[in-house]
Amino acid sequence: MRIGIPVKPFGVAKARLAPLLDAPGRARLGMAIAARTIRVAARVGSPAVVTGDDAVAEWATAHGADVIREQPGGLDGAASAIVADADGGPWMVLHADLPRVRPDDLRHVAHALDTVPAVLAPSWDGGTSLYASTGPARFSYGPGSFHRHLRRSPGALVLVRPGLALDLDTPSDYRAWRRWSATTDGGV
Repeated sequence: MRIGIPVKPFGVAKARLAPLLDAPGRARLGMAIAARTIRVAARVGSPAVVTGDDAVAEWATAHGADVIREQPGGLDGAASAIVADADGGPWMVLHADLPRVRPDDLRHVAHALDTVPAVLAPSWDGGTSLYASTGPARFSYGPGSFHRHLRRSPGALVLVRPGLALDLDTPSDYRAWRRWSATTDGGV
């Protein structure tokens, strides 16, 4: 299974965390969580970082991921590039900022695709943290994307798992992750 992980340039990613972390701190956090996501994905499929940034592409290669060049259109374009790269085989769009994602989360997705046309995982805030299928898709990322994707994917399995629900976008996300990682082995 091709697991595509869209990654923005680390110097501009995670801007909403500016009240808690300076730019170098946000870049380090983004790199650490994306590297962890690549390692998790590699245990289940063939990971590829989707980016238009040369520095991120070089970083991804150094971390054992293939690189897919981003198509125009932001996250929708990145997701479309993953589907095209899968060349008719199973694919997964997995967000890079999921600090709790585990291999078992992704294995559930891979097994489910044997019986359903698509798998969607919502983030806690109504976004789509994972979208997987064996066929084409029409993407519509942005606020509230989960329900748009669900309407466009008849027969999709909705997979709700803690490892797929928390993405690090806002200060409250960051604080929730830090509380959780302080009580588990969940640190980056």
